[in-house]
Amino acid sequence: MTGSEDLISPGRVAVVTGAASGIGLALTTRFLAEGMRVVMADVEEAALGAAADEIPGRDERVLPVVTDVSDADQVDALLASTLTAFGAVHVVCNNAGVGGPHSPIWETSRGDLEWVLGVNTWGVINGIRTFVPELLRQDEGHVINTASIFGLFAGTLGVYGVSKHAVVALSEALHLQLREAGSSIGVTVLCPGAVRTNIAESARNRPAAAGPVTEEGSVGQASMEKLNSLVPAGRPPEEVADLVVDAVRASRFYVLTSSNRIPAIQARFEAILSGAAPSPPLG
Repeated sequence: MTGSEDLISPGRVAVVTGAASGIGLALTTRFLAEGMRVVMADVEEAALGAAADEIPGRDERVLPVVTDVSDADQVDALLASTLTAFGAVHVVCNNAGVGGPHSPIWETSRGDLEWVLGVNTWGVINGIRTFVPELLRQDEGHVINTASIFGLFAGTLGVYGVSKHAVVALSEALHLQLREAGSSIGVTVLCPGAVRTNIAESARNRPAAAGPVTEEGSVGQASMEKLNSLVPAGRPPEEVADLVVDAVRASRFYVLTSSNRIPAIQARFEAILSGAAPSPPLG
């Protein structure tokens, strides 16, 4: 197997979910700048087509594929499309995600729970189950799972925080199990803080199957407003894409996009060791 640094190089193939905007689009652009071929996957057909058309110098190296990552069959079809078009896959970015409501869990509808967990958690599970066997067959590759800084410490973001803690655990388990299997396939878990993305507009992709929208209570509304206020001043997605490329090349597992939440992460693990109850993060 070649080194991880060789995976980000001309001719290699990346698959990026949630590629129509934000971090996913930035990753796509960065991979293309490295000479790679990229399969752009997103649930929004119009936005995906527009994003692909606006890529400078777009050519046959870009393949947009409409994909709902919460649907295992569609993720299987994404792999099939990738192999048909490019014959291989080397870097898999399980990046698609939604924000969802911030209401207390007991006030969150079953439909919203299934929607957020379906995209944020099952989307990563589906990506792992579908793509990792192909990486193992090739005996090379790297998986990047997008979690959140709120997957590393106790927050009050309801089901969103739950889904992102799960992604961190999935990534850790994947890394360990690959090593147990004797594989050197790389794994990185991206835990971004505030980034300038469209996460505040996630409801645009809320499926009708989730049922009627339940109005946020005062607690959920306050949490939503606070988080959304951080987005405009967040880190540019292009800088996050740079961090991801560096992480793949250096075989780095955890990637944080800022240091301001480190005290909250440290406080969580100190609480675990002491048996103390979690406390809300400051700031």
